[in-house]
Amino acid sequence: MADHLTFSSTERKILESCAAAMDGLALYLGEGYEFVLHSLEDLSHSVVKIINGHYSNRKPGAPITDFGLNLLRDLEQKQKPEPQVYFNYQNGTLLKSTTIPILGDNGRMIAMLCINFHTDIPMATFLSGFFPAGSPSPLPQRSETFSDNVDHFIHAALDQAKATVFADPRISSVNRNKEIIRLVHEQGIFKMKNAVPKVAQELGVSKNTVYLHLRSLKNADHTEA
Repeated sequence: MADHLTFSSTERKILESCAAAMDGLALYLGEGYEFVLHSLEDLSHSVVKIINGHYSNRKPGAPITDFGLNLLRDLEQKQKPEPQVYFNYQNGTLLKSTTIPILGDNGRMIAMLCINFHTDIPMATFLSGFFPAGSPSPLPQRSETFSDNVDHFIHAALDQAKATVFADPRISSVNRNKEIIRLVHEQGIFKMKNAVPKVAQELGVSKNTVYLHLRSLKNADHTEA
């Protein structure tokens, strides 16, 4: 096992993308998790990004751990490195950890993303990140439609748009379809394949009518711009 690699430009971009993704993971999971991105380019300074490094007193530039070296050896011996989930101890604290191999050109492993959950975190602190009322920095609350097929996805979007339009007395009956199409257009529904005929069928209008309303909306956008 070499103590360093030479990365291609593509592999450096992969590493940058992983580092950016860590911020979102940390924001979502909250306190209690330490995130460490180890680059295999230089094992003596493998840590290129770390979040909540106060748990292990590490900073960017820190070397890979002895456990990490053993795990790296095991991963490199596999034809296709796979994520590993395991328990270990750090300063007497039980951790639930995962190490995710990051692959580069030709499937070679270029980095490892390690996530360590510190099980001794106070329960109140852990739960505060999962409930809006308990979060010190409340996150925006949004609705999201989970669908197993595109037809259901479009149908759900149209139902929501119809409910909004029919509940607004300012919208006349002759303009309702136009407003419904505007709402689903703003949601990006028409980026989905075959969305126009599906919307037309749901609304009981022709495809040409849908295209007509879409052209009108796009012309209005260009005029405002």
